[in-house]
Amino acid sequence: MSRDANKAFFGHPIGLSTLFASEMWERFSYYGMRALLVLFLTATFASGGFEMAELDAFTIYGIFTGLVYVTPILGGMLADKVLGQRKSIYIGGLTMAIGQFLLAGSAWLYGSDASIEFRQTIFYAGLGILILGNGFFKPNISTMVGELYDNNDPRKDGGFTIFYMGINLGAFFSPLVAGKLGEQVAWQYGFLAAGVGMLLGTIWFFVRSHTLGHIGMPPKVKTERVRLILKDWFSILLYVVGIVALIFVIILGWGAIPSAVSSAIIWILGVGGVIILTTTIFKGTNGKAEWSRVGVILVLAIFNILFWSGFEQAGTTFNIFARDNTQRMIGNWEIPATWFQSINAIWIVACAPLFSVLWIKLDKIKMNPNTPMKFAWGLIMLSLGFVIMAIAYSRSTGGDTVRLVSPLWLIVVYLFHTFGELCLSPIGLSMVTKLSPPKLVSTMMGVWFGSIAAGNFVASQMKAISIKLESALGTEIQVFWLIAIQSAIIAVIAIILSPWLKKMMHGIK
Repeated sequence: MSRDANKAFFGHPIGLSTLFASEMWERFSYYGMRALLVLFLTATFASGGFEMAELDAFTIYGIFTGLVYVTPILGGMLADKVLGQRKSIYIGGLTMAIGQFLLAGSAWLYGSDASIEFRQTIFYAGLGILILGNGFFKPNISTMVGELYDNNDPRKDGGFTIFYMGINLGAFFSPLVAGKLGEQVAWQYGFLAAGVGMLLGTIWFFVRSHTLGHIGMPPKVKTERVRLILKDWFSILLYVVGIVALIFVIILGWGAIPSAVSSAIIWILGVGGVIILTTTIFKGTNGKAEWSRVGVILVLAIFNILFWSGFEQAGTTFNIFARDNTQRMIGNWEIPATWFQSINAIWIVACAPLFSVLWIKLDKIKMNPNTPMKFAWGLIMLSLGFVIMAIAYSRSTGGDTVRLVSPLWLIVVYLFHTFGELCLSPIGLSMVTKLSPPKLVSTMMGVWFGSIAAGNFVASQMKAISIKLESALGTEIQVFWLIAIQSAIIAVIAIILSPWLKKMMHGIK
């Protein structure tokens, strides 16, 4: 699309408004569900939950939030080679709406004649469908934003900034709406709100798709048409039905497979994936400089895992802390625990422009930290946030009874963690695009998202790790102090390695 066409959305192509709102509603759906997940799983049977142990709920949360970063790799490949971005977004949107409605159904069936096993089947099917649907939706809508602009269009970075604001608007409002409904009215209404949000995003994308021109059409389409035809919609329907059926077959059939066989399947898939990935990297990397830069990506990916293992406590231990240890009463009104999930989005919107200016100012005076040092600063901010969190937890649990602490503790913790996120997350994405060999940009981006997936899963296990350390050492190990110390140690290692890693980048800043 030319630079001068359709300057109708803050000076940007009108198609950006379509993608902005669609992504906003998708994030509304995802973050609303995420805010409720652990609280719903640990809620008592009497309140419609599954009365699950916290550590088990954390594990399910970790597996879910990890896999949603893995499936976009496959979804992006299918879009590039077979479907095109537009069909993929419809498949993902409709599929995720179904997933949310199944989660609502698992809560709605409480009090009926349905067994707990049937409710769990419906619930796990909903999660599986959400994971696959996200794989089709997430990578492709971002790709379409880039395609709105010519490569040299100076508005491109600004377009992504506006799009990022849509993400954070959805992340801000969803806990306020879905969280409030699910936590204080009935769980099913929270998940239902998330499903309706996903449908609204998909409908908006359909109604406004003409603003995108021919962008995102199936790769084999020769004409410049701007709408999908009946054949395309039939294909979309087949994919949606196929995904739903596949998940139910896996869930219903998995339990019938002997544990040795199921374990073997997991190992085969895991080892096979590593072999394919390693082979791809070896084939696409040439010369000492390229190998050196790939090495930097892999080292920083380890730091990335450890950062997200702390940051993603937001949906697990922080969620429980907000529910059980935080003073949430204002007069006769109780603040829903899920509302604290919106704080990070508020801080992102407030602080992201400041950090953007900060890096430019530091660069002008030749004090802009190199990428490894920015990672170190991100880990330092994370560690400081957990020091504050550890102090808040100690104040709350001192003595025999829980003493509720001020919400300001969590608000300040989220501020430090947002500082850390802004030092590391956008910097990491930019770093991957700059350091990857030309033939491996998508593959290395997949590796990077894989590290985020691993970080999400490790985050879900940190509480269990602290309990095991307590048993082994015979002394209390508070999970927040554990993560604070771990993050500080990794930050020091990043600082020590920074000159070496900078040298390995071979001139790329």
